[in-house]
Amino acid sequence: MNQVDPARWQPLADFVSQQDIDPIRIGVAVQAPDGERFSHRGDERFISASTIKIPIMVEIYRQVDRGNLALDDRFTLTQEDICPGSGVMLQLHTGIEFTLRDIVYLMMSISDNTATNMLIDLAGMEKVNEAIASLGMVHSALGRKMRGVPATGGAPENWATADDFRNCIDAILTGTAASQESCDGMIEMLTLQQNTRRIGRYFPEGTLPWGSKTGTVGTVSHDAGFVRGSSGDMVVTVFTDGFPVLHDAEPVMGEIARLAAIGSGLLS
Repeated sequence: MNQVDPARWQPLADFVSQQDIDPIRIGVAVQAPDGERFSHRGDERFISASTIKIPIMVEIYRQVDRGNLALDDRFTLTQEDICPGSGVMLQLHTGIEFTLRDIVYLMMSISDNTATNMLIDLAGMEKVNEAIASLGMVHSALGRKMRGVPATGGAPENWATADDFRNCIDAILTGTAASQESCDGMIEMLTLQQNTRRIGRYFPEGTLPWGSKTGTVGTVSHDAGFVRGSSGDMVVTVFTDGFPVLHDAEPVMGEIARLAAIGSGLLS
C-alpha cells in the first residue's frame, strides 16, 4: 500500500471528521488512480444493506466464465421468488420470463430484492462467500437473503467494510475479479445505477463518468463505486450509520466523493 500524503487528503479528512459525530458513524475508503489510498474507519463493520449485491454479481459472472450459467439463460418468476423491499419484481405477475442479464440489471440498477434472492439461489450462498474471501474482503459476509429489514433475534446478517468494498471494486476495474469480458460487463452494470444522489451527486452526465451500488436499510445508508477521470479510475466507498434522517446522508456521501476526486486529482 502506498504511503498516505496527509496534505493531499486533508480536506476530505476534515469533512469526514466534522460529520462523524455520535450517533453518526462513517466509513470511507478511497483509492486514487495512482494507487494512493485514504481510509477512515475503513475496517469497521457496517450492516451491508444492498452493497452486498456487488460480490453476488461477481460470483454470477464467475459462473458465467466457468460455463455454469449464460447471460441469456431464461428464468421464470414464481410466487416463491417474490420478497418484500426494494425493486419492481414483487409487483409483476408470476410466470414472466427474464434473462440472467435482466435479473442482474434489476439487482444492480434499482436494487431489486427479488432479483437478488433469485441470484443467491442460482449462485449459492456458500459460493458467494467464497468469492468474497477470494477478493480479500476479510470482514464482509453474506449471511442471509434480502428481506428489506435488518436481521432480528440473533439471525445472521450481511456485513461490509469500506476497505473490503474498495478491494472488490478495484478487482472489477482491473479485470481481476473475473474474466476481462465479465469485468467489463460488471462495470457496465455499475454505471447503470439509478440513484444519482450519492457518489454521483456532483458528477452529472457529461462530466466525470461514474458507477456504484447503493445500500439502505434500517439506520444505514451506503454507496460503493468508482469515478473515471483522464488519469484513471478512483475507487470510493462510503458507509454511514446513524443519520436521524436517512436522506441527510446522501449529500454527505456526495461531498465525500467530490473531495475524494479532488484528492485523487480528478477535479481541481
